[in-house]
Amino acid sequence: MNYWTQNEKNIFVAAHRGWRSRYPENTMEAFRAAVELGVDQIETDVRITKDGELVLIHDDKVDRTTNGSGKVCEKTLAELRALDAGNGEKIPTLMELMELVKDHPTMTLDLELKEYPTEGREEIAFEVCDRVLDIVDRYGFTDRVVINSFSGKLNEYVYKKYGKKYRQHVFFPEEALGECTVDPYTYAYCACMFGSPYMAKKRAFDHMRKYGVQPWVGAAVKDAAGVENAIENGAVLITCDNPDEILSLLRERGYHQ
Repeated sequence: MNYWTQNEKNIFVAAHRGWRSRYPENTMEAFRAAVELGVDQIETDVRITKDGELVLIHDDKVDRTTNGSGKVCEKTLAELRALDAGNGEKIPTLMELMELVKDHPTMTLDLELKEYPTEGREEIAFEVCDRVLDIVDRYGFTDRVVINSFSGKLNEYVYKKYGKKYRQHVFFPEEALGECTVDPYTYAYCACMFGSPYMAKKRAFDHMRKYGVQPWVGAAVKDAAGVENAIENGAVLITCDNPDEILSLLRERGYHQ
């Protein structure tokens, strides 16, 4: 099955950390609502707990998004689950999201690996990456997922170990990825485009296309001006906090099927 039918006339919408503008981010409530809304993709962030569980939370600390404090990696899953992530929701595990999405056969996932191979954390970062990819395979989601990281080193680990088995989501410009020893656009499936006010200039989008890399845009797109800019530049996917509004704007213009 071809899950990736996005193009310049059918722009996909990804819910950034779920339907974040209306529900607590990276919670099952936010994910379920986004799925029911009819988005094409769920974007989320993967971290590891003290006891080795894979959980979905953006920050390295729980302070901003829960009623607790402290680092995610220094807490057990039970300790994290005791926290309120908003509306009585709990920090979910990766497996919970996979269980939700498996019942929606056209839904795609953007899994951002938040454990970076910094000094002293290389082994754990690569382990988390391998475990995430193993889960993706076991659920039969290999063709439904993009693997996302701001770390050039981690991106290269995936590429060198697995080739192009997995679609890789990188960022533009290359400097956003830190040190790279391989041109990331030679192996990437898509690149999130940055720039003012919403994204990089059209020439950067055209540059990505020459590589065969799909130009996606991120959560800076929030309104009609951002959507128009995305359309004009030829973006084929918008990751957003307010998928209800972005879907409506695209459909009004005939850019979402």
